[in-house]
Amino acid sequence: MFDLRRHLYTLFLFTYTDYKTIMLPITVFASVAAPVQSFRGFFLGIIWTWLHQLHIDVSNQYTTLEEDRVNRPWRPLPAKRVTQHQATLLRWALIPITIGFSTLGGPNTIAASVWLSAAFIIYESSAINGHWLGKNVMNCLGYLGFEYGATAMSGEGKSLSPSAALLLLCSGIVILTTVHAQDFSDVEGDRALGRVTFPIRSPGLSRACIYLGVPLWSVLLSCAWDMMWLCRVLFVLLGSVVAWRYYTYRSISQDARSYVIYNVWLFSVHLLPAMQRQAI
Repeated sequence: MFDLRRHLYTLFLFTYTDYKTIMLPITVFASVAAPVQSFRGFFLGIIWTWLHQLHIDVSNQYTTLEEDRVNRPWRPLPAKRVTQHQATLLRWALIPITIGFSTLGGPNTIAASVWLSAAFIIYESSAINGHWLGKNVMNCLGYLGFEYGATAMSGEGKSLSPSAALLLLCSGIVILTTVHAQDFSDVEGDRALGRVTFPIRSPGLSRACIYLGVPLWSVLLSCAWDMMWLCRVLFVLLGSVVAWRYYTYRSISQDARSYVIYNVWLFSVHLLPAMQRQAI
């Protein structure tokens, strides 16, 4: 018997861990950067982002059952809410579903959806996600695809403004150099799968990129966007807290907590235009 509530909860479990890393920051980014603002565009942007978040989460999880048994046993596959075959079918069905939905946003949104579908397939290669550099680059390109597509959908097909394009560039550079913050709390699961993430390959250097890079980006971005002084102080202070935690606390549980604060900082990066003193 078909149980709608159970299936909806299963979809929620697929996407649960990425609401703070994808859904919230991407939605905020699109709301700030979209060339036009409307409730319809905002709503379509949210649905577009969630569908692609589901796509990437199912794409990741249907091949990482062993890792999730160690790190996240409540996910649908290790919890046996779905079978491997069902997850595989859903993974491939989401390609036409996401691209089809993207037609509501025009050519730019379709292009972003196609790019993300291709990126998810490329990322599944062990040669890519098994190497720290390949993983970081693909994470960066994936975020850019999300940000561009959600902004295009929220803007209802209009071209990106210069301010939005600059925000996209800043976001891409920040993510490329700091996104491995997510890997510190997953080192046990990554080792179990034979992955060589940046924290595994170079524990000291990877951590230094966070506790030196995040404050540096905080200062540079606050100056580049000519932030109001109160916003500038709070933004740099938040980046400094992230740096202090990654430098001081190095256990798995503490790294997981530090990653939450890192996501708050990354969320703030997406709010840059709202914190500037004057329009670009």
